[in-house]
Amino acid sequence: MTPIEGVTIGSVVVVGTGLIGTSIALALRQRGVRVYLADRDAAAVRLARELGAGEEWPSDRTADLAVIAVPPQFVAQQLLDLQKNEAARFYTDVASVKVLPLAQAVQLGCDLSTYVAGHPLAGRERSGPAAARADLFLGRPWALCPTGEASGEAVEAVLELIGLCGGNPVRVDPGEHDSAVAVISHAPHVTAAAVAARLAEASDTALGLSGQGVRDVTRIAAGDPALWTGILSGNAAPVAEVLEAVVADLAAAARALRAFAGDGTAVSGVTELLERGVRGTNRIPGKHGGPARTYAVVQVVIGDRPGELARLVQAAGETGVNIEDIRLEHAPGLPLGAAELYVQPDAATVLVDGLRERGWHVPS
Repeated sequence: MTPIEGVTIGSVVVVGTGLIGTSIALALRQRGVRVYLADRDAAAVRLARELGAGEEWPSDRTADLAVIAVPPQFVAQQLLDLQKNEAARFYTDVASVKVLPLAQAVQLGCDLSTYVAGHPLAGRERSGPAAARADLFLGRPWALCPTGEASGEAVEAVLELIGLCGGNPVRVDPGEHDSAVAVISHAPHVTAAAVAARLAEASDTALGLSGQGVRDVTRIAAGDPALWTGILSGNAAPVAEVLEAVVADLAAAARALRAFAGDGTAVSGVTELLERGVRGTNRIPGKHGGPARTYAVVQVVIGDRPGELARLVQAAGETGVNIEDIRLEHAPGLPLGAAELYVQPDAATVLVDGLRERGWHVPS
């Protein structure tokens, strides 16, 4: 990206010092950008400042770019207030829905020539500035939805922001964006919550038997309910449409299982759903956005002690094998667990032999 003359970002005001806002601030600070912080919660600003995310914003200071990191339903009003105070030359937001804030911005009479709606596709289950990371956006898609009124300078300013944070810009229509995130983010969060809600009533025996599978399915359900209520409200219709399709699939599977007569024929509908699930999973882009790959999994027993995982990673590095992913599973009631190392299939034997030579227990 080559910014046009006069657009280079030297200062940014981040309004909203939660996970995303503070992560953006940290990323910008690493690139030498002066960052001002603002939030209705003084404690959040103080914590973000202590983390090195920037300095408190003097309201009379004009920045090159304002990043609005507040819930979707508050974006437009925040944009209007900032523009009235001439807080910045250009403006963007990071809300996970786009149609609602843009429609409200039009109704409020915001200046759309200096505003480009955006959304970094990155996050964590934890919230707040304490969970922020400067590398949160590295290699991650970052949607931007400029309207026809947006100036070229405003678009270039947001592209520069994305580049400074390490994200990959993706231009997309606001409506298409909201339909997409309903499928890949919002509806999955609700379905994960529905599964996790069953655990609230589960027996101690069931919870004692739980393993990595249920953790994988329910991981995102740990997100802040208040935050997610705002997100889902802002994208209600697209999310509802996806959920209705999921409900239809689940209802059909339940009917097939109820009708199961023992000969296997009655569960064909379940098999078909499972097969579609495999096809859908295989369509998820793999590492660096490329095609999904199938990795070999090498399981290594590790002790639940400080530094153990670091020792394992170092040992794996000594074998010359690149670790594509790592997952941990603890053994209930025991001071050990298993590390699952994901590697290219042709490298699995090299890794197994190398780890065993270095004293690690790698089950056959």
